[in-house]
Amino acid sequence: MADDTLGSVLADVLAASHRLAPRAIPDLVRDAGRRLGLAGADAYVADLQQRNLVALPGSEQARRHGAEGGTGDPYSLPVDTSLAGRAYRTETVQLSPPDDGGSARTGWIPVVDGIGRLGVLRVTAPELDAPLLHRCEALAGLLALILATKQPYSDLLAETMRTRPMSLQAELLWAFLPPRTIGTSEVTSSAVLEPAYEVGGDAYDHSLSGEGLHLTLLDAMGHDLASGGCSAAALAACRYTRRAGGRLDDIAVEIGHTLDRWIPERLLTCVIADLDTTSGRLDWINCGHPPPLLIRDGHVVADALARTPEPPLGLTGYDMPPPRVHSVQLQPGDRVLLFTDGVTEARSAGGELFGEERLADAVVRALTDELPAPETLRRLIELILVHQGRRLHDDATVLLVEWHPRRP
Repeated sequence: MADDTLGSVLADVLAASHRLAPRAIPDLVRDAGRRLGLAGADAYVADLQQRNLVALPGSEQARRHGAEGGTGDPYSLPVDTSLAGRAYRTETVQLSPPDDGGSARTGWIPVVDGIGRLGVLRVTAPELDAPLLHRCEALAGLLALILATKQPYSDLLAETMRTRPMSLQAELLWAFLPPRTIGTSEVTSSAVLEPAYEVGGDAYDHSLSGEGLHLTLLDAMGHDLASGGCSAAALAACRYTRRAGGRLDDIAVEIGHTLDRWIPERLLTCVIADLDTTSGRLDWINCGHPPPLLIRDGHVVADALARTPEPPLGLTGYDMPPPRVHSVQLQPGDRVLLFTDGVTEARSAGGELFGEERLADAVVRALTDELPAPETLRRLIELILVHQGRRLHDDATVLLVEWHPRRP
């Protein structure tokens, strides 16, 4: 690396990133790659539905594609059938065979922010040996931090990750949603939501606090802007209450009062839960929602989390008493699956429901293949879309939680 050590390169990238315009990310990555000994380095991000990996505008691959195609369109690779996609799906480094002349190799490095997948880093060099790949992984890690920091306020990154315009209610809801995947060494929580560009009233929330993980899954009545507003207001009420020290029953009551006051005549079903990531105790409330599933040792534990649900929230004029809080003790390795009725009630052209049994089977098979939680849900939502001819008639949202405490 000549006089450039890994630390000095990463320090320079970090220093430059603070005032970096999103459009300048490709140049920063490319320059850092060259200092690390690479012939080339390009960043790709996953689109909103995780079907393609798209080169950032201004990257070498995007410019080359625009020059060759004469359109300037972003260069993309399919997640399901490309080597880049395999790196993204499995979160492992993938190397292509040497080119015909044997003068260069291409590697694909997963770009992961904590445990949330963002894209991949394409690197080329005459030889990608272990020390150079280690440097590439460090650069990919720093790239993930830069993307995660810039993405919330960058239209350029948002447009790169979208394949078409969003509906107004979808734009409203996505602005309120947290990252799809969060977690620590003790727990992972991952969510997926479709139809991504026309979602109406479904929403999710997950948040880490001390030794706890908070979970919320909402399904508001209808598919219009008021539905999106209903879920957005419910998320705000949830966060306001829990950040003020409220319990699960306080959250449900506050959501109900908020809807009664500001969005009357709108119903909302939900599951609100807290997981103690140290002990494995799961507490939850179910207000008119499908019961979550408990997956243990590769099997669904029948009716483990089935309880008589409380009424939906938002019944006008209904001064609801505090709802009941249920509790269960999880075992290390347990998974909890929360879902909206748009998942199980998705119908094929022949009228066949997707159903809870097919849902459980799809998740268990993916977990048996030892896929990461985000990939498990990506494949699950693809099965649901195929089942319904790629045209969902209701929102379909899934939240998967894995409790994997560290062994003493």
